Amino acid sequence: MSDHRIVSLGDLARAYPNPVAPASVFKEIDHVDDNYAALIAASPFFVLATVGPEGLDCSPRGDLPGFVTVRDAKTLLIPDRKGNNRLDSLKNILFDDRIGMLFLIPGYGETLRVNGRAELSCDPGLCARFETAGKLPASVMIVHVKAVYFQCSRAVVRAELWNPERQVDKQTLPSPGTILRDITARNAAIEAFDGKAYDEALPSRVRATLY
Repeated sequence: MSDHRIVSLGDLARAYPNPVAPASVFKEIDHVDDNYAALIAASPFFVLATVGPEGLDCSPRGDLPGFVTVRDAKTLLIPDRKGNNRLDSLKNILFDDRIGMLFLIPGYGETLRVNGRAELSCDPGLCARFETAGKLPASVMIVHVKAVYFQCSRAVVRAELWNPERQVDKQTLPSPGTILRDITARNAAIEAFDGKAYDEALPSRVRATLY
């Protein structure tokens, strides 16, 4: 079995012998041009990847389209809205400012990838630019862009991601309350968790704490 493991660049080249498609190389640029800016403006959701002393993190970020602002061709501004306050991504950035971003646009097959370096700011004037529903973001992430490129649509097409007929009935999956109830039940040191009450309160709690 070990003979079939890929453990070197040579192994990788033999497993993937076809040459790199030219378009996959020259589509990558070191700034946000007008086309890539249009994709960012249309996206209501991206996934943020970071790394730090405590490990890796991959975190969702979402708001109305345009919530990520292109300040200039080399800089993005992203308000940090309310979350669970684990702050995994933000703590990672303090130790290692390298980030990766994957933008999705509902109904659009291609995704957009941005790599860069990030810093965090609590500047009152900057935060005020992103006031929503009378609430300010706790901070704003300033992304210094290093690479931007679109990812072809194969993964989205294979997944039928935007096909409404492929939407899953959430009643067929464990609810957040069920997951928390079952996990806490395995730990005698944690008080019994009322998963049903958690699920019943969750929709209104989410709406009340969006910003």
